[in-house]
Amino acid sequence: MTTGPSAVELDRRAYRLSRARRSTLGALASTLVFALLAYLTITNAPGWPRVRATFFDLEIARESVRPVLAGLWVNLQVLLIGAALVAVLGLGIALLRTLRGPIFTPLRIVSTIYVDIFRGIPLIVVLYLVGFGVPALRLEGVPTSGFVLGTAAVVLTYSAYVAEVFRAGIESVHPSQVAAARSLGLSHRQTTRLVVLPQAVRTVTPPLLNDFVALQKDVGLISVLTVTDAVRASQIIVGQTFNFTPYVLAGLLFVLLAVPSARLADHFTVRALRRQQGGSR
Repeated sequence: MTTGPSAVELDRRAYRLSRARRSTLGALASTLVFALLAYLTITNAPGWPRVRATFFDLEIARESVRPVLAGLWVNLQVLLIGAALVAVLGLGIALLRTLRGPIFTPLRIVSTIYVDIFRGIPLIVVLYLVGFGVPALRLEGVPTSGFVLGTAAVVLTYSAYVAEVFRAGIESVHPSQVAAARSLGLSHRQTTRLVVLPQAVRTVTPPLLNDFVALQKDVGLISVLTVTDAVRASQIIVGQTFNFTPYVLAGLLFVLLAVPSARLADHFTVRALRRQQGGSR
């Protein structure tokens, strides 16, 4: 025969619920007060009328929506293609860096140099080097499209960061897990694929999602290669109207694009913390 929670447990739950409600109401009230103060400070500034006309012109915003959205679709393509390639290349580099044995030393050295170089060079510099350097070589069969070269530059840079995230996850797997798998007759490849990688990926999911959020923002830098993305489309309209509202519009669209991924990253971070503390599965 099953019984329900005790009176003490019900009191604890009610107390936790009331405390959570008070915290939520307090956070909401403080946020509203801060927003009101910020609004009053900005709108009462001496230069606010000029800023409003230059950055928040609704008529120009309406006219800019279609071209900026068309440019954002280009950014989305770079994001989706780049994220898939970054995941594959980053994992491959991480596996090369974790290889053991003297015979693999050259591979470890090359992969380490790759990571050091592309983590050290700013993305915008890589975009310039790849976007303008590769076409200058005049290699037959090599694409010269700004879209392709911009995506390649993004992949080269972010693969270095993601490789280190994967490597940290792989090395966080306890050696006893590997020893147990090998004792069961699994080969090194099977152990890596069936035992190490699943645990590593689960561990590094939150930082990987944070890198994805950063990638969503940085794909806007391909505009330096004259690719007509959201930023470039905004720049063209600004040059025609001498009004910066399209930049504000593009920024808001990038924020709307990034917010769901950011909240997903927060969710996985909290879930991983609870798993470590034994609070939930």
